[in-house]
Amino acid sequence: MIRLPFLQRYTFKRPPAFADVALLLGTFALLYVVAKVGAGFFVSFRPPGTTPNVDLDPSNLPYYAIRSSLRMFIGLFASVIFSLGYGYLAAKNALAERILVPLLDILQSIPVLGFLSITVTFFISLFPGNLFGLEMASIFAIFTGQAWNMTFSFYNSLITMPKELEEAATVFRFSKWRRFVSVELPASMIGLVWNGMMSFGGGWFFLAVSEAISVLNKSYTLPGVGSYVARAVNERNMPALFWAVVAMVVIIVIIDQLFWRPVVAWAEKFRMDRSASGVKATSWAYDLMRAAKLPALASRFWRRLRRRLPRFPGLPAIPWKIRRRHRLKINADLLAAFFLGGITVVGLYYGYGFVTKEVRLQEIAEAFGLGFLTLLRVLLLIALACVVWVPVGVFIGFNPRFARIAQPIVQICASFPANFLFPAATVVFLRLGLSIDIGSIALMALGAQWYILFNTIAGAMAVPNDLREMAASLRLSGMLMWKRVTLPAIFPFLVTGAITASGGAWNASIVSEIVTWGHKTLRAHGLGAYIADATAKGDWPRIVLGVGVMCVFVVTFNRFGWRKLYAAAETRYRLG
Repeated sequence: MIRLPFLQRYTFKRPPAFADVALLLGTFALLYVVAKVGAGFFVSFRPPGTTPNVDLDPSNLPYYAIRSSLRMFIGLFASVIFSLGYGYLAAKNALAERILVPLLDILQSIPVLGFLSITVTFFISLFPGNLFGLEMASIFAIFTGQAWNMTFSFYNSLITMPKELEEAATVFRFSKWRRFVSVELPASMIGLVWNGMMSFGGGWFFLAVSEAISVLNKSYTLPGVGSYVARAVNERNMPALFWAVVAMVVIIVIIDQLFWRPVVAWAEKFRMDRSASGVKATSWAYDLMRAAKLPALASRFWRRLRRRLPRFPGLPAIPWKIRRRHRLKINADLLAAFFLGGITVVGLYYGYGFVTKEVRLQEIAEAFGLGFLTLLRVLLLIALACVVWVPVGVFIGFNPRFARIAQPIVQICASFPANFLFPAATVVFLRLGLSIDIGSIALMALGAQWYILFNTIAGAMAVPNDLREMAASLRLSGMLMWKRVTLPAIFPFLVTGAITASGGAWNASIVSEIVTWGHKTLRAHGLGAYIADATAKGDWPRIVLGVGVMCVFVVTFNRFGWRKLYAAAETRYRLG
């Protein structure tokens, strides 16, 4: 989050009319901007007609930045809804967990370009004659870059929830809905907010891919900062790149001040602390909204309106005896294995037949070899990121005063789309003679390392202050403090960060193993470059082969590596 010291002087202890007028004007301004920019989503477009042109005049950047931001927020809203539903079902139903969690591994392993290859044609056909179909394909690509991280976070929070909270909900006989809104969602809120912030930042990483779409030998361009950068790279226009970077920094600061900082300040009330110590996050925008009376009046009006609305009778309750008499005993493990096994067998059968018509067995073996090279890069990236960012994240999470200085830097670095810097990195690699096989690790790290840092910060912030005070009273320090308190407390968050960083690194390999500056292209030996080449050429057999091999690597490693760590987080390292 970004702190603006000159704004902190204002605590908004002014007459409520000022806050109400400011909130009302801000709401109208937001609705006007959304309506004005959103109108561009519905212009006429019929393939293979040309999409709106992207002009490199810097005066167009404000419009492009707002339009890209609108896509990002729509993707974020869809990601939140998906994460809550999917994560809750996976955590609360044994059969669903054995199906949905492996399915989530598969979905996370499919690269953004893999989704785009299928969804672009689908959404265009769903909205014929209208640009909205292509906009939906772009938003869906952004959604796939945001949703999996948030879903893993919410699922992990539910399965590692302190037992005393579950027992309290049982004692008070909460319904499932009351338990969800009063216990489970609040207990997961800090991790969900910080992972949402990270997912939003990660969505910027794939902005250029989702706005300047090149799949199946066809190119589509949507107005936005990502497509602006893509054109600037193709034309080797450094001034345009500079203005794009400036526009991104400005939009990140604005979104942080008006959205993320208020959300983080609001989420502070969900901390599971029994101690009054600590410095809470602050936000001038949140203070302004709290000072306004309009939200309370709107809430009161809605409650009165609900009392006057007609109530529809619900479905008749089924007697318990009948329910119990017809209840079936289901072997969750057997059904899950049967379902997943059937999907795997059918997928392998048809996939193998489709691929081998065009691809020789030797190339399939080479694809697995390329996947192994990318796997080595991913593992090296995760190890280095943990060594570097776990201590930093713990220090930031345990020291709120220092966080006020560090979080602006972290937020800008995490939210800034690292692939905007790839052209400059390509120039550096060419001048230094550095191999892209090594340089791609650094490029992948620019987009994936922040998952570990943000999850570590969220884990450190979620540690109750009284637990730290107890450790201090016992004079625990140094390695003993890390071994007995810090690492066990943040371990579930760290596992979530490592899993999502791994998925992000695999996804980032597609844009980091092949980089371009003008007519100069550098290719690393890896599966990401293989998929990127196949997607650009519209080579469906090799697209299926590359995506399938990536799924095999990611799912296998998740099953036999990360899942064991998840089990340890659920059984040994849970607070409560």
